[in-house]
Amino acid sequence: MSQRDVVVTGIGLVSCAGEGIAAHLKAFAAGSPKAVDTERFAPYPVHPAPALVLDGQIPKKSDQRQMEAWQRLGVYAAGLALDSAGVKQDAAFKSAMHLVVACGGGERDTAVDGAILTGLRDAADPGAYLNEHLQNDLRPTLFLAQLSNLLAGNIAIVHGVTGASRTFMGEEASGVDALRNAQSRIASGQIDTMLVGGSYSAERPDVLVVHQMGGYLRKGDYRPVFERQGEGEAGFILGSTAAFLMLEAAETATARNATIFARLLPVESDRPRREAHSVGRSLSALWDKASAKPDLVISGATGVKGITDEEHVVLSELASGVPVTALGDLTGHSLEVTAPLGAALAAALISEGRAREVAITIVGHRRGEGVVRLSALS
Repeated sequence: MSQRDVVVTGIGLVSCAGEGIAAHLKAFAAGSPKAVDTERFAPYPVHPAPALVLDGQIPKKSDQRQMEAWQRLGVYAAGLALDSAGVKQDAAFKSAMHLVVACGGGERDTAVDGAILTGLRDAADPGAYLNEHLQNDLRPTLFLAQLSNLLAGNIAIVHGVTGASRTFMGEEASGVDALRNAQSRIASGQIDTMLVGGSYSAERPDVLVVHQMGGYLRKGDYRPVFERQGEGEAGFILGSTAAFLMLEAAETATARNATIFARLLPVESDRPRREAHSVGRSLSALWDKASAKPDLVISGATGVKGITDEEHVVLSELASGVPVTALGDLTGHSLEVTAPLGAALAAALISEGRAREVAITIVGHRRGEGVVRLSALS
């Protein structure tokens, strides 16, 4: 069966670079992040979210209040993508649109967590104490707010995107799979239009603790991703980010006279066991399978010791002479959002005539690799 072309017709971006396409193209040209916060979570820097006028994309204050930061970022970016695609006011079009989201879990009530842990130290019966306070101190809605599929639900409520939805979890690999799933379903003719993307809030003590326990965070000031070496120097700097793309079958986009940013080609992914040189082998195989011949590479490299070095070496061989830009140098590392963010930025660059083909490489900090390709229309 012949495969249809899949095109990008809408882009929504939010990060420390600001909001929208122009702000992110400016950050790409600068080659460095616009904002780094080294104080709030010292010694761990983060790239903070920009100040947003939420009313522009989330009109109801009640909706804003019931969302956590990661949901507000995602719903906002989804609205930007719908605006960019010119369908924000088309209720019938949005009702038939499907949605694929990549994101992690919700946010904890860290004040309650801290109080429980402090009290647990001196409790006469720790088990009974823990059960009592988990039942009485945690808000019932907290458990609902932590559900990852609430981002899709809030996009449906606020923006009226009410077709079927899927939510992918699994750190960096989930963003790759969200794009792979959306591209393949449109290409095969299962659906004509899909909104795909994700969001991540980096300004959370709980996630910083989790990643530091694994030894994945960089300490100190900002330093370019491929220059992070040595104990305490390597690791990622998290960034609060959201990115959404509207994908359509090319004939659907042409029929409604939509602006086409770029074409999204089949997405390649892999998840081999991590061992010495496995990242290099995996990326090389995916690159060949994708038949990548880019004139620009966007790397989702984490900065984590070992795997980032492997990625750097293999890219210097696979894309010799081709400029490579690390997303972490522009917006920080955003885990699930890395692949959608790279794809959205690539589409914008192609639309501006700055590249004909862009390859995005994704190497998860624990598992999972992917290669995403976008090109100009033939």
